Amino acid sequence: MTLKNPYDDLAIKTIIEPFQIRSVQPIQYAKAHERPQALHDAGYNVFLLRSDQVLIDLLTDSGTGALSAQQWAGMIASDEAYAGASSFYRFEATVRDITGFKHIIPTHQGRAAEHILFSNIARKGAVIPNNAHFDTTRANIEYLGAEARDLVIAEGRQPQLIHPFKGNIDLDRLRETIETVGAANVPLVMLTVTNNSGGGQPVSMANIRAASAIAHEYGIPFFLDACRFAENAWFIKLREEGYADKTPREIAREMFSYADGCTMSGKKDGMSNIGGFLALNDDALAQQCRNLLILTEGFPTYGGMAGYDLEALAIGLYEALDPDYLRYRIRSIEYIGEKLVAAGVPIMQPTGGHALYIDARAMLPHIPAHEYPAWALVNALYLAGGVRAVEIGSVMFGRQPDGSEKPAAMELVRLAFPRRTYTQSHFDYVAEVITALFARRERIKGYRIVWQAPVLRHFTARLAPLD
Repeated sequence: MTLKNPYDDLAIKTIIEPFQIRSVQPIQYAKAHERPQALHDAGYNVFLLRSDQVLIDLLTDSGTGALSAQQWAGMIASDEAYAGASSFYRFEATVRDITGFKHIIPTHQGRAAEHILFSNIARKGAVIPNNAHFDTTRANIEYLGAEARDLVIAEGRQPQLIHPFKGNIDLDRLRETIETVGAANVPLVMLTVTNNSGGGQPVSMANIRAASAIAHEYGIPFFLDACRFAENAWFIKLREEGYADKTPREIAREMFSYADGCTMSGKKDGMSNIGGFLALNDDALAQQCRNLLILTEGFPTYGGMAGYDLEALAIGLYEALDPDYLRYRIRSIEYIGEKLVAAGVPIMQPTGGHALYIDARAMLPHIPAHEYPAWALVNALYLAGGVRAVEIGSVMFGRQPDGSEKPAAMELVRLAFPRRTYTQSHFDYVAEVITALFARRERIKGYRIVWQAPVLRHFTARLAPLD
């Protein structure tokens, strides 16, 4: 017989971290009086700060998380053979089990998978639709002369609007795009799950299924940018009818079943510090991609990764699908979002999976788009509290392929939380810094660009404050 717990009806709402800490790393950072000089020396670009000048680093969740004991154990037992390493075959079996794709091509990170894929299919005059391309995806497409076209639904451009799946692609605009430019000029249709540049918002299973059907109706391959596939699966479980009783792994498998391939940065929902892959079913395209892989990344059974990276990624992909982890992960972002909304801070709602996004356009209406309000807020966060975030606005997306400037659709500041790295006190500190800054938001001034690279300028640009 099974004994019943007499207290199982208690409504305990606090969600604790589903892990215990066994190793700690001291935080070394610039004190408040040192930050102005540090930021000046970095050209007012937080990408160019040293990590030991940052207190809470929310620049990205890519490759910055903590590894599990199982991952460390797997890394120690890895096979570092140049060709045919057993670590690769464990990695391949894991990816194939989750995605169902035939060809698994490892790369050192997601942008390498994008480069290899688009180098083989993109050309001048081609159009590649997506709900919203992120920076490296867009850059890889535009570098080859093709157009990266964003077709997110209208609700996805309204930060304060509540909608369960603001990452959905606009299906009518997708069909219209294909009809207008011609199916022969659309080498593939892509969906980013979750939609990073749109606030970490999820895509519904119904939308994935419908977008896939439209692409296939015109004979066009359908791909997922699957960096945060596990978080997207969890949102489907929480918000979409018919999925409450399914496991994240079951939901993920269905998501991938509608696609012909995917690109993946393992540094996100692979829970790894490095690595990624390109997965697809097309035999001829896979051979072309492997040929380029050998030229730019390495042999097809390591693809720019060490054996221990393959092991960490193979284990991390399953850990990212653990329901206890996903419940904690999504609730953590929701928790800080609730604190900021209560304080009146305008954020992207509902909160996404990997990050919190502040609506800088609404918070700083006195700073026009050409003075980069989201960039200004990023720098203010660093000066005020040593918190490093990233701009998702007109510095990142304003420069067009012809060199002209166009304000970004939204001016967002993304605070991306590394996986299994920070605790609730860190979250509370970040919320306190943002709230205090919001109360003094009129002090924040705009910026001008002093120097910029022709592509992906936000990584290395140097700016100056406007007095």
